[in-house]
Amino acid sequence: MSNPDDALAPRGWLELSPRAKLRLTGGDRVRFLNGQVSNDVRALRPGAALLACVMTAKGKMSADAFVRPWLGDALLVDAEPELREALAARLERYIIADDVLLEDVTDEWALLHTVGGWLPPEPAPPAFATAGSFLAFEAERLGRLGTDFFVSAASADSLRAWFAADGARALDAEEAERARIAAGVPRWGAELDEDTIPPEAGLEERAISYAKGCYIGQEVISRIKSVGRVNRRLCRLRSAEPLDVGDELRPAGELPEARPSGRVTSVARDGDAGWIALAFLRRPHDTLGGILFTPGGTRAEVW
Repeated sequence: MSNPDDALAPRGWLELSPRAKLRLTGGDRVRFLNGQVSNDVRALRPGAALLACVMTAKGKMSADAFVRPWLGDALLVDAEPELREALAARLERYIIADDVLLEDVTDEWALLHTVGGWLPPEPAPPAFATAGSFLAFEAERLGRLGTDFFVSAASADSLRAWFAADGARALDAEEAERARIAAGVPRWGAELDEDTIPPEAGLEERAISYAKGCYIGQEVISRIKSVGRVNRRLCRLRSAEPLDVGDELRPAGELPEARPSGRVTSVARDGDAGWIALAFLRRPHDTLGGILFTPGGTRAEVW
């Protein structure tokens, strides 16, 4: 099995401009958002982004998003493109008597994320000299720390050209997916949806604060922590043969009509090593080194 870092170009970047971008302003913005998300917004530090989950009162996910301090005493939230309208509506619903204004600024800003430990050379080109047109934040995407670069949409081509001038290239979708799966990072629409509880997807360490106080969904998350386990867990798989999204998984000898132990949610080719995948597996079939099979007989190992 290859190292997850091998899936990343040494001078590479992700094109994330289509991601939804919501700006929150007003004197209550921090208190308000802190009551909506699972991580501690009060712990934000300049130049860094924080991953958080937005949930229902039942602890089911509405979104996973990055939060960061923004220009002009504001906060900026970014999430998957398909969550643009739903996340804005979900947050707006709870702005009642709060001094908070939520604005959709998705189309105003381009977002590129550098990976592989690479940063563009300094100084930045003159095209970014205007105050507020160029911002950088540490952010952990694809399972490793990188840097989010925001520029005005009009300057997006200049940003891409700056990266390319230093020998960097955009990772294609296949490379990005392979890196994500190798790192065990869940994605909305694949592993995450409105039926997912964050600890099932392994988000408790990165996206949940257990000391921050009340937020929507907290009671369910705290109850799971006190129990110490969930009934299913997101796991990585590897196989010498092809796996497909939707494949049911069972231990050897279990009858086809028996309830499956899990189901494959994402798959990527891992070069000559075979295939890697993500799957939600029920206890006790989520044990490292465990062997499961698809209905067609393909063997997969939990790793």
